Amino acid sequence: MRLHDFLDFQARERPEAAFIVQDRRCLSYRQAQAETHRLARALSAAGLGIGDRVAIVAKNGIEYILLYFAASRVGVVPAPLNYRLAPTEWAYMINDARARIVFAGRDYLPAIDDIRPQLDAVERFIALDGRASDWESYQQWVADQPARPLERFFSDDVDAFQLYTSGTTGRPKGAILTHRTVTACILQMALALDVEPGARHLMIVPLYHIFGVGWTYLCTYWGGCLVIRADFDPHAVIHALSEEHIGYAPLVPAMMQACLVTVADVADRRYDHLRMIIYGGSPIAESTLRQAHETFRCQFTQIYGMTEAAPLSLLLPSDHRRAFGERPDLLLSAGRAVVGTEVRIVDGDDRPLPHGALGEVVARGPQVMRGYWNRPEESTEALRGGWMHTGDAGTLDEEGYLYIRDRVKDIIVSGGEKISSRAVEEVLFQHPAIADAAVIGVPHPQWGETVKAIVVLKEGATATEAEIVEFCRGKLGGLQRPRSVEFVRGLPRNPSGKVLKRVLREPYWAGHERRVGGA
Repeated sequence: MRLHDFLDFQARERPEAAFIVQDRRCLSYRQAQAETHRLARALSAAGLGIGDRVAIVAKNGIEYILLYFAASRVGVVPAPLNYRLAPTEWAYMINDARARIVFAGRDYLPAIDDIRPQLDAVERFIALDGRASDWESYQQWVADQPARPLERFFSDDVDAFQLYTSGTTGRPKGAILTHRTVTACILQMALALDVEPGARHLMIVPLYHIFGVGWTYLCTYWGGCLVIRADFDPHAVIHALSEEHIGYAPLVPAMMQACLVTVADVADRRYDHLRMIIYGGSPIAESTLRQAHETFRCQFTQIYGMTEAAPLSLLLPSDHRRAFGERPDLLLSAGRAVVGTEVRIVDGDDRPLPHGALGEVVARGPQVMRGYWNRPEESTEALRGGWMHTGDAGTLDEEGYLYIRDRVKDIIVSGGEKISSRAVEEVLFQHPAIADAAVIGVPHPQWGETVKAIVVLKEGATATEAEIVEFCRGKLGGLQRPRSVEFVRGLPRNPSGKVLKRVLREPYWAGHERRVGGA
C-alpha cells in the first residue's frame, strides 16, 4: 500500500466525517481527498515526480497534512524540517536533500529569504499561508487544478519521507522511510492498540517529527479526526483534553510534565472523553507518570523508537495496569518488541548478551529505514549485520521487557563502574523541589569521571547543593551519588524532548578527551 491509500479508503467509507480541524476550519475526508488531488496535480505540473524532494518549514497546520498525502500520490518525498533550527541549518538540510520546492509558513518566510542565495537546487518558493514578495501563494498555486486523480502508479518500496535526525552529534542525517516502511509502522501500532474509530486525536507533537508523521497516518487508518494545534501551550492542551472531546493525545514527556506542573487546576478537571495518552520520544520520570495516571485516569501507552525505526517496542495499557499494581518496575520499561520485530542487547562486538546485561539496543523489522540519504558508509555502520544500532544502552528481562538505561555515549564510568545517568535522574525527580534534572559525567583525576547533577527547581521552590546530595544518600550507591549540583533555569533539549547532554558536558570537558568504556 501507498500512504494515500488510507485517505482514499476513508473518503469512500466515511466521506462526510471530519478529518482535520484547526481553530474554526474543518475538512471532511471527502474535502481533504479532493484538495490532495489538486495539490498532487500542482506538484506534477511543476515537473516533480517519483523520488523528487520538497522541504517544509512550518508549524502544524492543515496544509502541512494535505501536502503529505498529495506528495504520496505522485511519489514526491517530503523532507520536513524543524522550524526551531537556525536558518543556516535549514540551508544545509535543503541542499542535502536537493529539494526542488520549499514550502514555508508565514513566520519563516523572511528567514528563508535570507538563505535563498545558498539554496542551489530550489526552483520554487511557496508560502503555505500569508503573502510575501517573491513567494508564490499556496492557494493560488493549487486553485486552478482539477480535483481528479492522477493516473500514476508505483510500488510501496518507493521513498515516502526523508526525516532528518535531531543532530545531537554532528550534522543531521536524512533517514529514508519508504511507503512500505511507514505502512508497517501503522499496522504494528494498529494491531497493538484498541482505538475507537472516528475519535478525535489531539495533534500537538510537531509534524516534522516521526511521532507526528506516524500519528497522522494512524489517525487516518482509524478514520479519526486530527485536532491540530500549531503551538504547545499547557493551558490550551488541558482545555482541549477536558473540554473538546479529545479521545487520544500523543505527547512527549516534557509536554506531559509541563501540563501537570504549570496548570493549577489540572487535577480538578474532568477528562471524560480522554481514552488514552500516548507518550514517547524521551525518557519519562516515574513520578511524572504516576501523577499523570492519577490526574487523567485514562489508559497509557509508551512508544520506544527513533527517527530511523519506529516503533520498536510498546508499553501497552495492560502493561501499565500491571505497573501501577504488582509490577512497579515496569514503569521504567520501554515495553516489549512490536509485532514482526526482534530486539537484542549486544556488546561492542555485536555479540548477543544475556538477560539483565547492559549493552547496546539493536533491532530489525519492517519499520527500519532504508538508509541515510547519500551516506552509504554511515548507513552500513548503522545497519550492520542487518540490525539497526540504536545507540541506546539497555537491558532485556526474561519476559522480553526492554529497559533503556542511557545513551551508550552517556554512560558514566567512575572508578571502573558503569553508571546509568537515568537511574540517578529517577532519584532526583523524587525530590519535592526539583522540576527537571539531567545527570552527566565530569572529569575527575582519580575516578576518571564523577556524577554531576544539573537541576531546574520548581517555581518558588528552594534547595541547596548539600540538601540534594544528602537526599540521594541511601537511595544511590557511593559512586552513583552526585558529587556536585548546578542550578539552571532550563535544560537544552532536541525536538524529541531529549536533553542535549553533549551541550551540558562541553564546558566541563573542554581540553579533555572523554574516554568512556563501551557498553
